[in-house]
Amino acid sequence: MMNTPVSIVFMGTPDFSVPTLDALCENGCNVQAVFTQPDRPRGRGNKLQPSPVKKRAQELEIPVYQPTSLRKGEDAEQAFSVLKELQPDLIVVIAYGQILPQEILDLPKYGCVNLHASLLPRWRGAGPIQRCILAGDEKTGVTSMQMAAGLDTGDMLRVAETPIAPDETASTLHDRLSELSAKVMLDTLQDILAGALHPVKQDDALACTADKLTKNMSRLDFNLPAQKIDRTIRALTGFAMLGGKRVKLLGSICGGETSDAAPGEIVDAATMRFVCGDGKCVTPLVIQAEGSKAMAVKDYLRGHPVTLGERFSEVQNG
Repeated sequence: MMNTPVSIVFMGTPDFSVPTLDALCENGCNVQAVFTQPDRPRGRGNKLQPSPVKKRAQELEIPVYQPTSLRKGEDAEQAFSVLKELQPDLIVVIAYGQILPQEILDLPKYGCVNLHASLLPRWRGAGPIQRCILAGDEKTGVTSMQMAAGLDTGDMLRVAETPIAPDETASTLHDRLSELSAKVMLDTLQDILAGALHPVKQDDALACTADKLTKNMSRLDFNLPAQKIDRTIRALTGFAMLGGKRVKLLGSICGGETSDAAPGEIVDAATMRFVCGDGKCVTPLVIQAEGSKAMAVKDYLRGHPVTLGERFSEVQNG
């Protein structure tokens, strides 16, 4: 528990943000309000659905605000008016999805702290979890920073590292970094209240940007090297064709096996291991057939056996 109560406005939107909101509430912080993105149409009925953060805030009976913009228009004016009235000591931002204007950054006593799912200055911007897997990074982590006007350019306050396993997927890494973010925020807050912050400027020469991810990046080209295919599957989910049907590969591991079979050809019917363009092999771990649920490959094979020589191929359209 915090020794000193602190008034906080929390800004976040997806599942990733929820553990940090919970941690602040559980540790004696006065979370005055939650700002989150407006409800979006989701699901088969395309009905408006609240964000995970809004759902959790309502369960915690915290007032929720959902401005369409914090930078322009009537919504922005109203949002700034609310924040001025609340006079928070600190604004905590994690995966909110909006850029904060300078007048908001300057408002709280302790400024605005952002939690970012990478080891800054590496992978600034959106998609850092997927990008670190695609790049073959051996480690990643969470950085808390004092927010500045640039994109993830503020001074770093706390950094926590975690290794990336050979079979790590974006999903498993997302969940681990989400929990780690909560710890990093509590540690950062302790430093703030103790007057023990030691901000570190980012080295822009080491910076790289996590560019926007596109659906087309998930299409597997089996002529590519095994390492590239494996990382695509683990970071993004791989789309492919098998037996005339579209499948998704959601997990894999790249071993040392080699084969002179054709790219995409299955060389082990018991594991669905296939060959890639460099002659090395990838073993899929999780698969989802069109219209079905994702399942472990070993379970899928019980009802959908494959034979040696069958081939995965690239999705041509859709």
